[in-house]
Amino acid sequence: MWAIKWSFVGLAITAAIQVVVVTVSGSVGLLADTIHNFGDAATAIPLGIAFMLGRRKPSKRFTFGYGRVEDLAGIAIVLTILVSAVIAGYETVDRFLHPRMVSHLWAVAAASLIGFLGNEGVAIFRMRVGKEIGSAALIADGQHARIDGWTSLAVLVGAVGMWLGFPLADPIVGAIITVAIFGIVWQSMKTIALRVLDGVEPDYLEEIRHAASHVSQVHEVTDVRARWLGHRLHAEVNITVASNLTVAQGHEIASEVRHELLHHLKYLSLAVIHVDPDGLSGERFHAIESHIHDDLPVHSHAA
Repeated sequence: MWAIKWSFVGLAITAAIQVVVVTVSGSVGLLADTIHNFGDAATAIPLGIAFMLGRRKPSKRFTFGYGRVEDLAGIAIVLTILVSAVIAGYETVDRFLHPRMVSHLWAVAAASLIGFLGNEGVAIFRMRVGKEIGSAALIADGQHARIDGWTSLAVLVGAVGMWLGFPLADPIVGAIITVAIFGIVWQSMKTIALRVLDGVEPDYLEEIRHAASHVSQVHEVTDVRARWLGHRLHAEVNITVASNLTVAQGHEIASEVRHELLHHLKYLSLAVIHVDPDGLSGERFHAIESHIHDDLPVHSHAA
């Protein structure tokens, strides 16, 4: 919440300064950048709502809590970026069709530098906090801000081009920025879609397997599954232990495995450990073969 609040303030101030310069100069390149900065600042709103809901305790209806709202906020962020791309593209095409002189080029150049510094500061801030808490939405928002910073520098290039006597430099820069925004939409959507579809990076699965294998009485780690709920990771692990252990001993090993996982993965908030005996290790042994009962047709139950 701290990262969202201050990044919102930083981008809002940056965009407000640019609005003044756009009004005075009429630069469509700077206008595209300003629209994008306002859109970027606005993405803090769904993220803030998601993080506030994520703090709520699980209920009887939402037994896993409200972390999934963060992924929905990520979708809202991508849609906001898409809208800013469409608006910027429209203004750019209009400027190609109806060219206008741009004045106060020194102010346009200064505003572009302010846009770069503001976005780069927010990008570093958001990505650092996003990586610390494992939030794909916040990291995507930080990457978005970083590219915004570079597009702000493109406005400076356009201002220099117009100063050198090339009037189309301004709408050309606007077009470049629009294409860059659409690129951000595509990359961000892939990241958010991975989370929404319960995808998880293979490195995390290997880290879970490695950590569980550290417990001395674990003979094998057969199945590892994980998914994200917001910026928290939930995992299910099948471990193999000696078949002559008591239930209490198996439970003690499972508790130790869970403790090891929580130490190794800072994003992990839930770990379900399934204990299997030697010789019956893995989900393939939990499948129920085809059978008939209660006048039902032949059916089976996959693991």
